Amino acid sequence: MGTFKTKGIIIAENNMSDYDKMVTILTPNGKIGCAAKGSRRPKSSLMAGTQFLCFGDYMLYQGNNSYNLNSCEVIEVFYNIRTDLDKLNYAVHITKMIQDVTDENQNTYKILQLFLNTLYMISETDRDLNFIIAVFKIKLMCFLGFMPLITECTNCGQKERLTHFSLKDSGFKCEACSKQDSGAIKISEGTKTAIQYIIMAPPKKLFSFELSEESQKELELVSKLYLNDKLDKEYKMDYEA
Repeated sequence: MGTFKTKGIIIAENNMSDYDKMVTILTPNGKIGCAAKGSRRPKSSLMAGTQFLCFGDYMLYQGNNSYNLNSCEVIEVFYNIRTDLDKLNYAVHITKMIQDVTDENQNTYKILQLFLNTLYMISETDRDLNFIIAVFKIKLMCFLGFMPLITECTNCGQKERLTHFSLKDSGFKCEACSKQDSGAIKISEGTKTAIQYIIMAPPKKLFSFELSEESQKELELVSKLYLNDKLDKEYKMDYEA
């Protein structure tokens, strides 16, 4: 119990009474639900820092059964996402996943970093939004313990002619072994290299590669089906850019 400071990003907000809010903050140590009393008042010092997707420094008070937000200092509001419906739709899409895979008292430093880097790419660059989301999904799966095997065939161990991605066995399969896996997805050499890069790349270089249109479509398919399979849930958007 007591007061503590943490960096975090608002991933949900719900109005309470006339002037209060309940907000959910994703921090490096899990997500925290807390009351932001008076934050809906026009001159409240908490108004800007309690908006959806605001990243900042938060001073919280932990009581016996609840948290209260005492003060906040805004670091980033991702303005371009707020003014572009396509960008906002994709940001909401990944936030739903973040909500589902995070909990209280959990080491979420890498997930928070991935989330922020992805929001930056959506907000500040002109990269294809479907490409950004595909990269995000594959990296997120790695952080959740579903890192696919990318150095050899998941069945026979062969390191050459890895031409398919297996959802069932979580990784690449060679041409021969893929014939016994009806759900294996055929991928090009470019897609294989892209998946390997995503898994191994440092955070700041995660999106620093190019793909052909064909390979990007394959990457989007693999990332979508792999995430849906491992989380046992289908994530949809209202529309796509």
